[in-house]
Amino acid sequence: MIRMIMHGCNGAMGQVVSQIAAEETNITIVAGIDPNDTRQNPYPVFPSLEACREEADVIVDFTSSKAMDSLLDYSVKKKIPVVVCTTGLSDDQIKKLEDASRHVAVLRSANMSLGVNLLMKLVKEATQVLAAAGFDIEILEKHHNKKLDSPSGTALALADSINEAMDQEYHYVYDRSQVRKARDKKEIGIQSVRGGTIVGEHDVIFAGTDEIITFHHTAYSKAIFAKGAVSAAKFLAGKAPGLYSMKDVIKS
Repeated sequence: MIRMIMHGCNGAMGQVVSQIAAEETNITIVAGIDPNDTRQNPYPVFPSLEACREEADVIVDFTSSKAMDSLLDYSVKKKIPVVVCTTGLSDDQIKKLEDASRHVAVLRSANMSLGVNLLMKLVKEATQVLAAAGFDIEILEKHHNKKLDSPSGTALALADSINEAMDQEYHYVYDRSQVRKARDKKEIGIQSVRGGTIVGEHDVIFAGTDEIITFHHTAYSKAIFAKGAVSAAKFLAGKAPGLYSMKDVIKS
């Protein structure tokens, strides 16, 4: 039985992950971490990782970037693999995450959905054909009104997949309101919408002369991300130090 710590257990995603994990037969949550213990959970909850008394094989993180440094320090110190689902990390935090992966297994993904990870593969392949044919590339992402970071980690990951296919030739543009000039052919426009209870929508638009091709993904519930996180946890437990992604989970 894989023993898991749910980091951010009382958040919206932490609760959904807890529900999904409870339905699994080979993984169990032995502890939750959350400074606000306002919910009834079927496992003990501690205000911090340092206060946690339970032993575990893997940590799943759905918190905020503010908690990332202490999470990575704890993971390295205890040699517990960690699945990082938090987005909006700074460049310094990403570097620290990469440094941590030399000592412990770390899996980071901007989006835990199987469908989104397939979408990244598809847009990468499409870019190799359409960008060469002169198509402009735009990304539109929509999320609920409580999401803090913008653009979404998934939108940036999609842009990175496209840029990787084109040898990093593109740059990203987030706001055109202050500049009056024609669109640069080597830009990827990334736009964000925040409103209501939108779980997550992403469109990658390839706009050419007299034709448009759009790749679209809609998440109807947080369960798709929770299922992916639990699958990632089962994959990562017991793995050697290294930096992993959902691509590795899909292949396994």
